[in-house]
Amino acid sequence: MLSGQDGRFAKEQAKHGMAGILSGVRGRWVNHLWRSLEAEFKPTQLAVARELGFVVPPTIITNRYDDVREFASTYGRLVYKPLQNADLTGPDGDALMIWVDEVDPAELDESIRLTLHLFQAKVDKRADVRVTVIGDEVFSVRIDSPHVDWRRDYDQVSYTVIDTPRAVERACRRYLERFGLLFGAFDFGLAYDGTWVWYECNAGGQWHWLELETGLPMTAAMADLLETA
Repeated sequence: MLSGQDGRFAKEQAKHGMAGILSGVRGRWVNHLWRSLEAEFKPTQLAVARELGFVVPPTIITNRYDDVREFASTYGRLVYKPLQNADLTGPDGDALMIWVDEVDPAELDESIRLTLHLFQAKVDKRADVRVTVIGDEVFSVRIDSPHVDWRRDYDQVSYTVIDTPRAVERACRRYLERFGLLFGAFDFGLAYDGTWVWYECNAGGQWHWLELETGLPMTAAMADLLETA
């Protein structure tokens, strides 16, 4: 069993070694390693999404408490989102997950100055939507959950296949083209007035469970994409 420091060293050596080997493989990638890496950073995603015409919630990335307090006074209710998921474990050794959730600015303090944090105005939503783009195919599924972050409890989630608005579909395609991607799992909030509000795009997002829940032919679409010269 490796110590914490030795384990981190071994992990980084393996990651950079395998990344260097795999990146030299010529052929169709879904998605290419370097393109996925470029598209991984949330500040970059947010800037590109806004530029391409998505409706993006007011967002602040800061480590200053006064900034968050002023942001809250302007936009009201806030949610916190991690800029990147990290390997965290609890006292029992089980993996921990930081969910997207509402935060009370009054409960924050100067300790937030230790690193950068992402806060957004909370979307007044009736549901969420996952839009999965696989090559030329676009699949949209409405996700209903009692939680801000539906991933907290899959047992309370229900799924409905819905149509994708033309403007949203076009913007998703432009987004993938911008980053050189062939696949993207886009997340939106469905506001009460019908607006699709951008959350993020995961270049390596999960999708097969949605096929199992809805019957959408997503595996066939992925096979067709991989077979395309």
